[in-house]
Amino acid sequence: MQSAPHPDSGAVEWPLHDIVKALRHSREHAHNIRHKGRVRELPSREALVEIVQGLSAALFPTHYGRPDLNDDSIDYYVGHTLSHTLGLLAEQVRRGLFYASDLPDQPPSGDAGLLDKAQHITRTFATALPDIRALLVSDLQAAYQGDPAATSASEILLCYPGMTAIIHYRLAHALHKLGSPLLARLIADIGHSRTGIDIHPGAEIGPAFFIDHGTGVVIGETTVIGQRVRLYQAVTLGAKRFPADEAGHLLKGHARHPIVEDDVVIYAGATVLGRITVGQGSTIGGNVWLTNSVPPGSNVSQALNRNT
Repeated sequence: MQSAPHPDSGAVEWPLHDIVKALRHSREHAHNIRHKGRVRELPSREALVEIVQGLSAALFPTHYGRPDLNDDSIDYYVGHTLSHTLGLLAEQVRRGLFYASDLPDQPPSGDAGLLDKAQHITRTFATALPDIRALLVSDLQAAYQGDPAATSASEILLCYPGMTAIIHYRLAHALHKLGSPLLARLIADIGHSRTGIDIHPGAEIGPAFFIDHGTGVVIGETTVIGQRVRLYQAVTLGAKRFPADEAGHLLKGHARHPIVEDDVVIYAGATVLGRITVGQGSTIGGNVWLTNSVPPGSNVSQALNRNT
């Protein structure tokens, strides 16, 4: 009995010439979406996944690196991991700088000025890693103290999506401040894909930050969060409206997200919108829709729909 031809056997002829020609016309003319109209070398998402893994391993070697490390081998492992990872990062920073630049097309080796700038950004970022780790340890301690189900720091590092999202955010935020916004957005989106928690790298978040459960949390670009703040799943810190110019184009970079002061707790499903202030020590109940500032010490509940 003769078997049917395999779909990849060449029995079917596709009109590839016409399709490729039509796609070229779409790319080059009808629907050109290229940045500044040119083909630009982009950062690699796959490389950034490896970079985040390497940085996480350098920050927490036995949790994200090798569990068999000891006092004799751990520093060598961290140094070796950083040497490799920072080399990868410098190249991705260079690509991001070239993408945003006005330079004409250039060979992969790039412009010497961009290379120097990329290396400077990467070196500055690397020297900030101890401070980033200190912030992450404060976040870790906040999770342990804030969740009665947490049994150890290791459990939080290995099992809590909120902690994973915060690690991605802290790394991305540092790169954002240093002038690598595209890389920062990519790292943030990698964290979003892994956890379901969407934190813009431009947000300002203080120490001892805890996201419990976390799925569906959204934190916008110009959000400011103080110290010892706790969020639960499906909380949105978003914009109420988007100002536009006379031509109707959205204005970029304007402060449009909430300010959440120290020691605030926001429970599951709450939506806080606009450039409003949630005062220090306030509690925002589940499913609250909040578009007005509340003073320090407020308790806002959905059932009462008022401040108490």
